[in-house]
Amino acid sequence: MVIQTSNLNFYFGKQPVVKSLSLQVPEQSIFGFLGPNGAGKTTTIKLLLSLLKIQEGSISIFGQELQRNRLSILSQIGSLIEQPAIYGHLTGRENLINRAKLLQVPVSRVDDMLTLVHLKDAAHKKASNYSLGMKQRLGIALAMLADPKLLILDEPTNGLDPNGIIEIRELLVKLVKDQGKTVFVSSHLLAEIERMATHVGIINHGAMVFQGSIQDLESISPPMIQVETDQIANAANFLKSAGHEVNNVTDTYITLPYTSKDAVAAINARLHNQGHKIYSIGKVQKDLEQLFLNITKNA
Repeated sequence: MVIQTSNLNFYFGKQPVVKSLSLQVPEQSIFGFLGPNGAGKTTTIKLLLSLLKIQEGSISIFGQELQRNRLSILSQIGSLIEQPAIYGHLTGRENLINRAKLLQVPVSRVDDMLTLVHLKDAAHKKASNYSLGMKQRLGIALAMLADPKLLILDEPTNGLDPNGIIEIRELLVKLVKDQGKTVFVSSHLLAEIERMATHVGIINHGAMVFQGSIQDLESISPPMIQVETDQIANAANFLKSAGHEVNNVTDTYITLPYTSKDAVAAINARLHNQGHKIYSIGKVQKDLEQLFLNITKNA
């Protein structure tokens, strides 16, 4: 595990913000850290980056305890918290050169980073004239400049248009796949996390309510058969009388447990033989957004 926390607690005054949090982030994963606004995501990230002092519990990164090995650990982490810290009066390239000198990183890395985040053509343009997506990509280039093992990003796609979101997603997937990085990313854009994350942690009211792989999350909600047909109520009653378990009936769909492809075919044939029109029938599974809402609602 690249990141491990144990019984992590943090309070603002007497108000608990993070409660007994135990994170486990595998190496070379994209770990999506999800939660409603005010759930404790940003506070957790600030604890991981030692921007807030640990009050209770422990944090281990790269197998080392954070408080005792702070400088060596942080030197291997790149981060972007909310908005990138860039100088608007400098060009993109100058921003990177300035950071490289501060970090004592070879300036030759600058052009590599501009290429990585697709900003080479805008390298000599003032950062104040960059679009929001370009600023976010420059922020990621700044975070990647020292070639960190771990990238921690807080809402990196916040405020981006669809093209910007796709660019950031493709970049993060590339960093893990081609360079073996580990990416810890918080977001409220659940569909984006579903498209790129390998693992997910869901936090609500400061407590972890789910942690595991995307496949583990999907297994919480088994697949269903969704049938769109005419005369919904009659069709549902017929299926019940034929021995099928009907989970839900709406004005549009009948939902039944999925067992096999043959079961889908059998339901289709029975309804057709009864004279029902089948507009659509197939296997469906809750997406990450529905699972997230169910988990946080019940937590």
